[in-house]
Amino acid sequence: MMTAIDALARHVAGTPYEDLPDAATEATRKFILDTIGVGLLGSAGPWVEELIAAQGAQPATGGVRVLGRPVRLGMSSAALCNAYQMHNCEFDCVHEGAVVHAVTCVLAVSLAEIDRLHFESGTPVHGTRLIQAVTLGVDVACTLGVACSSGLRFFRPGTCGAFGATAALAVLRDFDPDRLVSAFGIVHGQLCGTMQAHTEGSPLLGMQMGFSARNAVLACDLAGLGVPGPRDVLEGPFGYFALFEGAHDLDRVIPDLGRIWRITEIAHKPFPSGRATHGIVDACLALRREYSVDESKVSRVTARVPPLINHLVGRPVTDNMDINYARLCACFAAARVLISGNLVYEDFSESGRQDPDTLSVARRVHIEVDDNPDPNALTPLSVEIECHDGACFRKRIDTVYGHPANPLTRDAWLDKFRDNWRLAASPLDPAALKRVIERLENLHEISDSAVIIDDLVP
Repeated sequence: MMTAIDALARHVAGTPYEDLPDAATEATRKFILDTIGVGLLGSAGPWVEELIAAQGAQPATGGVRVLGRPVRLGMSSAALCNAYQMHNCEFDCVHEGAVVHAVTCVLAVSLAEIDRLHFESGTPVHGTRLIQAVTLGVDVACTLGVACSSGLRFFRPGTCGAFGATAALAVLRDFDPDRLVSAFGIVHGQLCGTMQAHTEGSPLLGMQMGFSARNAVLACDLAGLGVPGPRDVLEGPFGYFALFEGAHDLDRVIPDLGRIWRITEIAHKPFPSGRATHGIVDACLALRREYSVDESKVSRVTARVPPLINHLVGRPVTDNMDINYARLCACFAAARVLISGNLVYEDFSESGRQDPDTLSVARRVHIEVDDNPDPNALTPLSVEIECHDGACFRKRIDTVYGHPANPLTRDAWLDKFRDNWRLAASPLDPAALKRVIERLENLHEISDSAVIIDDLVP
């Protein structure tokens, strides 16, 4: 019998660009642009310089470029650094049902391969190949996540992301199904990602995305040289679901391959904080607009949320929060939007995290767990605001802003990209901004996608 990993490999290796529906390729172009922008913002994020330094000396010639930085590294190291930059600000897109940031590792590895080919052999990679690789890589990562019916035990964006990145690189290297199964087996032996980093708000959380991207490169390098990997790595007694997830239903999702394109289900992040904060933020913003809520008159904010939201972002606010901790603190995020009507990158600066007015409001925000039985659900949720004068306002959120069913407008996601561009660690050519947007939106017409990277570094 054909196993689930065989089905995934055949789907990836046997789906040409021409078989991808327009809705999927359009969504892929949009989220490539979004994720590149987030990676540029992340170039100015915490611990980037240290992570780059830890990769060792730069290559004397060639090498792969790091977004927003004047450095070149070996392919594995550059993929690691770019994936970290794409996740370190909690601003990268996400598949809510899978609980996976599915584009991050996939795109970091794909860009690294394109850049490697550009510098080593001058081989151009057409934009359609990049779209094909990202679309199919996202399909793999999300299929594994959607199959899960138990709660998070390991850091799923990293574990599923490793499989997705392996699939994307296999597309760019023309692997047949058998070779891709070996690559999947080899990356399975390198899977990592502890939720302890999330619980503590450690920078290791984003670095685990980088480790997964790096490990996917090694897996494809070895498989490309003929090294065989274990084969039954999803359903075997020591396969992915037995070791990393638990309850699952692959029989429910494998038939959807080629029918449902998971990239079309990806949600934008309109705010630079954990996606699990966004429903609460969404509700607070709506109440603030509708009732002109004055935060100084608020006595209590109660968010009633599914268990996963409490698990991910229901942490207490403290006086000296690290930046990663604050980005995953729903109380802090709610306070900022009640005060300012927005949640932006600067809110997580040292001064922003220690702002006494924000901390005062944040301590009036309380998270309560509802009886939702789905351990992977982020909705529905509700927020209730009580005021000192006895007024009480309530908002229920069924679909969070940024979800495909409640999407950002084109102007909104382009504004997000422009803002992220301007905040890159090293100044980028202002004249290149419009050119990059045009090229990414018309990526299917670009004969050499490496030219886009030229504008993404100083």
